[in-house]
Amino acid sequence: MMKIIRTDAKNLDFIRLIYELDAYLKVTDGEDHEFYNQFNGLDNIKNVVIAYKDKQAIGCGAFKKFDNETAEIKRMYVKINHRGYGTAQAILNSLELWALEKDFKKCILETGDRQIEAIKFDFKSGYIRIANYGQYAQMDNSNCFEKLV
Repeated sequence: MMKIIRTDAKNLDFIRLIYELDAYLKVTDGEDHEFYNQFNGLDNIKNVVIAYKDKQAIGCGAFKKFDNETAEIKRMYVKINHRGYGTAQAILNSLELWALEKDFKKCILETGDRQIEAIKFDFKSGYIRIANYGQYAQMDNSNCFEKLV
């Protein structure tokens, strides 16, 4: 049975999962990885969820404040052998609920062009495409989404 906990960016299981995520993105993003990686620091992330199965961390996600009404979803990852079982959806639902509890009205996120499965997941999860925001505004290979929570 899967269990999701709330924690912060100092959690060692989260840090290990992020290491795996970054290794995965380095391959899929290719030469764009270093550019995008500058926006993925953990300094401003205080809200983290981790999914566990059989006491092993199998996935994670986080959000940070974008503005007074908006939480930005960051660092979503599920280990490859645990994909397709609803783990990512459970993580995202947990993040959205937590953001709502903190009085955010919507969530936004960015996904790169090469993350085809993630883009499909964003649409499936009820997110709609919006104009690229913030640091992604001028990035042609970024896809930005939002959802009211």
